[in-house]
Amino acid sequence: MTHAIRMHQAGGPEVLKWEEVQLAKPGPGEVRLRHTAIGLNYIDTYHRSGLYPVPLPATLGTEGAGVVEEVGANVTDLKVGDRVAYAGAIGSYAEARNAPADRLVKLPAGVTDQQGAAMMLKGMTAQYLIRRTYRVKAGDTILFHAAAGGVGLIACQWAKHLGATVIGTVSSDEKASLAKKHGCDHPIVTTREDFVARVADITGGKKLPVVYDSIGKDTFPKSLDCLQPFGLLASFGQSSGSIGPVDLGVLAAKGSLYVTRPTLNTYAAKREDLLASANELFDVVAKGAVKIEINQTYALKDAAQAHRDLEGRKTTGSTIFTV
Repeated sequence: MTHAIRMHQAGGPEVLKWEEVQLAKPGPGEVRLRHTAIGLNYIDTYHRSGLYPVPLPATLGTEGAGVVEEVGANVTDLKVGDRVAYAGAIGSYAEARNAPADRLVKLPAGVTDQQGAAMMLKGMTAQYLIRRTYRVKAGDTILFHAAAGGVGLIACQWAKHLGATVIGTVSSDEKASLAKKHGCDHPIVTTREDFVARVADITGGKKLPVVYDSIGKDTFPKSLDCLQPFGLLASFGQSSGSIGPVDLGVLAAKGSLYVTRPTLNTYAAKREDLLASANELFDVVAKGAVKIEINQTYALKDAAQAHRDLEGRKTTGSTIFTV
């Protein structure tokens, strides 16, 4: 027997329960993974609330790291004792689990289990956003919302490493300081500053080729106002709520703009893309261009409190659970 955080109905953090569960032997194409660290991500709150429905009862969590304990049939590239990490396979809020082998990536010697659990989803999200959705290059000026969040801190460092000028929105002076230390040239505190006006000022009225927006409802219209003609809005989350219907005529009126709603599941659907994304992430971390900082740690039993803190904007950077 093992333990997991389970939910039997959608709702607030109180629906998350610490329960004993039976774990079967790994099936074909699976391995049994004993978690050493588990990542907390905003998408977990969407699954919990029912915004993104999951079959119930459910074990939440899409990111973790640990050691392979048992290998199922037809698994050839992993063995017992391998250190691995993953993002995207729901069910990580558990002491141990069976996981699809083709979704696991071996951790290099220079990356700890804790770093692996903290960076796979956030780091590979940053990778596809700034390397594939819009390929950031030297000389670009970009806007990244929630710059002091888990994805934001990684993306700011990475974009700065690529030679971009980084503008980022944050909700407090403390978060502005944190973002600035991680490559954000122009942190904007949205509780007292209009980010559209600040972007216009910073760019001399030229605006931006791309905006990365995980906030959603509260920022979407103004994010469009920050784009130059033919600019791209990458809407990859909705922490403030769903954007809702959009009149496509607005995109024409504001300069033949593009909008995309990308997901890691799509960008890493193929095994070769998953490995390429993870390896590029490992490379920038190994070089020291991107530092993975774990700013909060909770016991897995305390997942409900971690969700409250995350939704209350009390966290910065990466958060992990220990087991």
